[in-house]
Amino acid sequence: MRECVEQMRIDLSGAVVLTEAATGPYVVTPVLAALAGAREVIGVTRESRYGTVEEVRRATLGLAALAGVADRVLVSDRPATDYASRADVVTNSGHLRPIGPEMVERMRPTTVVPLMFEAWEIQAGRFDVDLPALRTRGIAFSGTNERHPTIDVFSHLGTMAVRLLTDSATAVHGATVLVLCDNPFGPYLEAGLSGAGAGVRLAAGWDSAPRDVRPDAVLVALRPRGGPVLSEDDLGALAHRWPGTLVAQFWGDLERTALDELGLRYWPLEAPGQGHMGVLPSAVGPEPVVRLQAGGLKVASVLLLPSERRTPFDEEFLDDL
Repeated sequence: MRECVEQMRIDLSGAVVLTEAATGPYVVTPVLAALAGAREVIGVTRESRYGTVEEVRRATLGLAALAGVADRVLVSDRPATDYASRADVVTNSGHLRPIGPEMVERMRPTTVVPLMFEAWEIQAGRFDVDLPALRTRGIAFSGTNERHPTIDVFSHLGTMAVRLLTDSATAVHGATVLVLCDNPFGPYLEAGLSGAGAGVRLAAGWDSAPRDVRPDAVLVALRPRGGPVLSEDDLGALAHRWPGTLVAQFWGDLERTALDELGLRYWPLEAPGQGHMGVLPSAVGPEPVVRLQAGGLKVASVLLLPSERRTPFDEEFLDDL
């Protein structure tokens, strides 16, 4: 964590940061903010299938103690709106979402909101935050350049795809995988799967999928669009052409009722939240999560600076809409 703060030159000195306190690798976010110099960090949490409030509090404060910053970290299960008026930084993180009009109304005009993902994902179906409300209040926000060399989260996408297929009991080495991808993930997915020994074909969507292949798996990595990214006709054609092929949901919503009716195998069995990924960066270890969360906090630190004080290095982390 300290290495990330130093590499990215994150400086939140004196700031009050409102973020989430969560489980697993995501426990790092409040601690990273404190390591970056925040005067106070409020980690909002709630009970979930991943852990109770007390479990999250113990894990977060335990890590904060190891890092020597426990005196500046508060874990609370009160609504995030209770703290919005105090915050200099409000991260667009899980337990704070959605950041809607009520939350925005309570923020100060000088508050900044790092989106915690790349800006293009907003146009691809992410509706976590009310951007018009932020613009109306004059609140600064920006996405994270996840491909910055010190973050480099995209380089983990291929490993995540391998993990997704492995969890489905598909042997990646020697398998033929058709990747449907209409976004910047494509080259990274192809490289990671190929590196694991798969034969990979890449297409921008079902209509352009090659006909001269019989894949063991179809990896769906299409931009969410508020509904299924493959229509019932698409799935019907897939079932007719390649019965028995696995449909793996990397990104982009799928209608599981239609998949069941057509007898298609799919993974994961339980649908992720609308617009969310079928496998998270945390599935391949803490490194991508730590760097992604640190990158979002770097964006916050840059947004807090007047534009004339930002360096070229600082600007490289911003991914503006």
